[in-house]
Amino acid sequence: MKHFIALVVLLCVTVTASAEDVRHQPLKDLNGYFPFNPPESLDQWERRREYVRRQILVATGLWPMPTRTPLNPVVHGKIEGDGYTVEKVYFESVPGFFVTGNLYRPTNIQGKLPGVMLAHGHRKDARLDITPESKLRNLIADGAERFESAGRSTYQSQCRQLALMGCVVWQWDMLGDSDSIQLSRELVHGFAKQRPEMNKTRGWGLFSPQAEAHCQNVMGLQTLNAVRGLDFLLSLPEVDPQRVAVTGASGGGTQTMILAAIDDRIKLSFPVVMVSTAMQGGCTCENASLLRVNTGNVEFAALAAPRPQGMNSANDWTKEMATKGFPELQQLYAAYGKPNNVILKRGEHFPHNYNAVTRSAFYTFLNKHFKLGSQAPVIEHDFDPLPPEQLTVWDDKHPAPKAADPDFERSLLTWFTEDAERQLRAAAATAEGLKNVIRPAAEVLIGRTYANAGDQAWARKEKQDRGDYVKHTGALLNKTHGEEVNVVWLCPKQWNGRVVIWLDDAGKAAVCGDDGNVNPAAMKLVQAGSAVLGADLFLQGGEAVKQTHVVANPREFAGYTFGYNHALFAKRVHDVLSIVSFLRHADSGPCPNPDLKSVAIVGWHGTGPIVAAAGGLADDAIDRSAIDTQGFRFGQVLDYRDPMFLPGGAKYLDLPGLIALQAPRPLWLAGEGSQPATITAAYQAASQPDGLATFTGEAAQQQAAASEWLLK
Repeated sequence: MKHFIALVVLLCVTVTASAEDVRHQPLKDLNGYFPFNPPESLDQWERRREYVRRQILVATGLWPMPTRTPLNPVVHGKIEGDGYTVEKVYFESVPGFFVTGNLYRPTNIQGKLPGVMLAHGHRKDARLDITPESKLRNLIADGAERFESAGRSTYQSQCRQLALMGCVVWQWDMLGDSDSIQLSRELVHGFAKQRPEMNKTRGWGLFSPQAEAHCQNVMGLQTLNAVRGLDFLLSLPEVDPQRVAVTGASGGGTQTMILAAIDDRIKLSFPVVMVSTAMQGGCTCENASLLRVNTGNVEFAALAAPRPQGMNSANDWTKEMATKGFPELQQLYAAYGKPNNVILKRGEHFPHNYNAVTRSAFYTFLNKHFKLGSQAPVIEHDFDPLPPEQLTVWDDKHPAPKAADPDFERSLLTWFTEDAERQLRAAAATAEGLKNVIRPAAEVLIGRTYANAGDQAWARKEKQDRGDYVKHTGALLNKTHGEEVNVVWLCPKQWNGRVVIWLDDAGKAAVCGDDGNVNPAAMKLVQAGSAVLGADLFLQGGEAVKQTHVVANPREFAGYTFGYNHALFAKRVHDVLSIVSFLRHADSGPCPNPDLKSVAIVGWHGTGPIVAAAGGLADDAIDRSAIDTQGFRFGQVLDYRDPMFLPGGAKYLDLPGLIALQAPRPLWLAGEGSQPATITAAYQAASQPDGLATFTGEAAQQQAAASEWLLK
């Protein structure tokens, strides 16, 4: 008993309340600072690399990867050039969703050839665009372009040059651009305001809270199109799978980084004017909820190491790359023993670009690493670009799909929802699937686990002797993450070694109010010898939060906020993990507690889902849980500022998917009926069907019934 009293009395520090919590600082946005700090060892980096790569896949809706359905490629309209050919191509990344572009090949193909994927940025109708003469003359005068003819279409010039160097080039359209018309440019790149007709629990559209809860976003669609484009390129018999590169500028630079980060089939990458510790990409197509929480573009580029990678700087957000970001990438490449595999082409005297100077740097880098045999440095030749009408893929024999069709948008997201659900239900039916598919996704959704909860300390405020027990109030300080949780302890003088964490929407007042009255169900545990801890999770303990804060960006896109910051729901889960971690590690602190025998946790009302998420990520640190879900589902939340909104929360079988991660630990469950299928299957898969106890009685009886179960 003396050890437990030492645990809860251990500090006499006066604690400043929530002002110390870093979570009260302004939210981070895409214009923040995103440094990359290479880990001390390659072993550490490989673990970090796996997590960030998974974070990208979850955020873009590609964990698990959507079913690879037949591409059904159509290649037509070959145009013979001087030493190269151009063909028009469209294929289906998923059924009915067309990817469009042009395929460039050398005229005389002998043996295996390198493949190059060329992603474009945000110029309207980029693949079909012709630069106005007035603008082109200024570019030539500034040294950005060389030729009056070739400079009229930099995309054609680049594709043509690569084909003449012996490469097969796939140049495809960004969504809403050129021949990609099924989703409008205004929606994909200009979305600004939520659409009530698309904000529904069934048949929702992009940018809705439902889409965000299912990790369905424009960036994910574009990333999938890039992956399927790589599938298409590698399906061509003449393409060498060991020599495949990707490049692109601005928005295309973002696509380049992401594809190289998640797909090892890319052997060389050259992201242009996008790798930076500053602005991370301003378009809705470059952002996704969860994507850059605690990471950023320089680390995304680092995921390609040690494969060859080049990048550039310009007079934009990349202008400090030579001193902020690139030295750290060099350090990582040097750790791999490949210091010459990464280069920075400096060009701060040029504005945002993929101009002839930068293109030459790419050709020369590609020529070196793919051993193409061209004279270095490689420069382009002049030619007459093809007019747009000769490059478009749609014609009378190949009719275009319906443009900007809202019914198509809904059906497309329905396909992704149903495809993911099939895969995830199969995964959740096995212990291995829960471990390897659902649990890794949950780690990203919450952004923290018990293993990295951090180091905590207690700061006591007040102690009151209440006869059979002692009441302590104080704060748990998470020193690692700079967070704080106010708590109340009810500590029996004859402690049995058990602690019950009792959580509720009302915070610690649900255990013991300011008037000293103790919750009868909690008091029953105390009288039986268990300590009970109540807590104000983040932003609890005062007036209830009705809407969460978002960044200042006026566009109503969740990714601008939750692509860089944890949701409130996740922050409250972090607090629960901090409490559990403190209890389990107190024996190594200044006041050891070797008498701790078990930790149980109870979640009522809105904290039931929070406890479920924490329990799924706490491993064996929680011995048993009692949860009342009240039937809550993330998929029913229709406001991305709702305190219970969680990006990705609905995708992984919604709340039952998180609850299933409790198996095989004992679980008392209310609000889910007597036979919750996903959860029951998880306990059966864990060979512990009796570990699940469901409660279906009156709400007034729940807390008493849970206390009885905890005392068994």
